[in-house]
Amino acid sequence: MCILIHLQGLLSILRRLKQSPEQEVRLLLLGLDNAGKTTLLKQLAAEDISHITPTQGFNIKSVQSSGFKLNVWDIGGQRKIRPYWRNYFENTDVLIYVIDSSDRKRFEETSLELAELLEEEKLAAVPLLIFANKQDLMTATPASELAESLNLHTIRDRMWQVQACSAITAEGVQDGMTWVCRNIMLRKK
Repeated sequence: MCILIHLQGLLSILRRLKQSPEQEVRLLLLGLDNAGKTTLLKQLAAEDISHITPTQGFNIKSVQSSGFKLNVWDIGGQRKIRPYWRNYFENTDVLIYVIDSSDRKRFEETSLELAELLEEEKLAAVPLLIFANKQDLMTATPASELAESLNLHTIRDRMWQVQACSAITAEGVQDGMTWVCRNIMLRKK
């Protein structure tokens, strides 16, 4: 009798799980080369980050978070690869843009690339998370200062967030992903 009750309980749990399958979500991870996109992706997937090489094409990882299956597309950020970014815009649920906060010489370049992305029709109204990466370095620009220099306060057509983080130490990464999942839930309602 006791086994039958446990089995019925297990079956009811399985039925509930089957009725509410995890939602699949497509995240597009972009940014200039050397911003830390692949390190961030490997950190999210709980993989070894000790040997990272520049991404020549793209990496895809599926990560479970807050009842979502996050399919994260990490596209290389070298100048010659950037024109191909648009091939990945279709069906993007959240755009994650990674910036090397310690590389002030490239702020103008990263700002221009981000502005172009925000003009893309296929990315219209897609929530934007900006990871102000490499905050573990002494030369890192604070996230608030970065947001100001990128004129993010002028963005009115989408939800956006700037999250200070370090892909190396993982500090701030989970906070950013929590924001992503919260915004996905808002959009899916």
